[in-house]
Amino acid sequence: MPDAASHPPLVLLANAQEWFSRSLESILRPAGYAVLKVYTASDAMETARRTLPDVLILDTELPDANVFALCRALRLDPYITASTLILLTTPGPVVRQQLLDALRAGASGLWGPPLDTEEFVLRLEGQLRLKGDADHAREQGLVDPRTGLYNARGLARRARELAAQVDRAHAPLACLALAVDQSEPHGAGGGGDDLALEALARLLQGTARLSDTTGRLGPTEFAVLAPLTSRAGVARMGQRLAEVTESGPMLRLRAGYDAASGFRDAALDPTELLTRARAALRVSQADPAGPWLRPFEAGPMA
Repeated sequence: MPDAASHPPLVLLANAQEWFSRSLESILRPAGYAVLKVYTASDAMETARRTLPDVLILDTELPDANVFALCRALRLDPYITASTLILLTTPGPVVRQQLLDALRAGASGLWGPPLDTEEFVLRLEGQLRLKGDADHAREQGLVDPRTGLYNARGLARRARELAAQVDRAHAPLACLALAVDQSEPHGAGGGGDDLALEALARLLQGTARLSDTTGRLGPTEFAVLAPLTSRAGVARMGQRLAEVTESGPMLRLRAGYDAASGFRDAALDPTELLTRARAALRVSQADPAGPWLRPFEAGPMA
């Protein structure tokens, strides 16, 4: 039984047969789960990205896609964590080849009739406990497992460390937040969002100075912390990255930046620099026709 003190685990059901979805929902809700229902593969992908469920239960007979391809796409999607459970259901008996295909695609299991509801719920509870442990370990870690860069927690820690260093040198610390422009076709080999993100991660790893700290700020966002760098300097850094992308992986970027100094004297949390650069990035993303590189405008920090 899920822990009632926390939010109920969210299950996303994707099945074209309403009667089956209702049947499974009638098992899951009394067991303490929240349930969302969709009926196509495209809706499953969109809803999974929007709601970030703990469990996806996908039927092999979804009408608009091959469920194994959908499962692989979900496993590669930057919004879906590696510990998110993906279970498949099939309206007919489970055969060995189908089970192997499901496991190779990244599913945690394949269920068919007759469904032993007690076993299903018990196995789901066990897998969710493992997911909880994995989520906790990831949150407490400092490295993003997909890219090998710092994660948001690691970036926050490095921001505090770098702020102490620049304060001693009476110098600024800058932050550049970046994302692939979602309004443009991705040119990173024609592979879509995941390849574009990988290309941007490699670009940042290859172009950052030794003194810089690079990390993944969010599912599709990256950040560079640049010590001894002013607002004008970090803007030039962004322009250089754009020039590299034009001659390399042909990514179109959106970016925001800011810089600050005197963190201790101003009693300013260095992580605010990440927040402000990200806010400037969001302004750039919200205006595709405007400048791709934006400074933080709510008030000067340096």
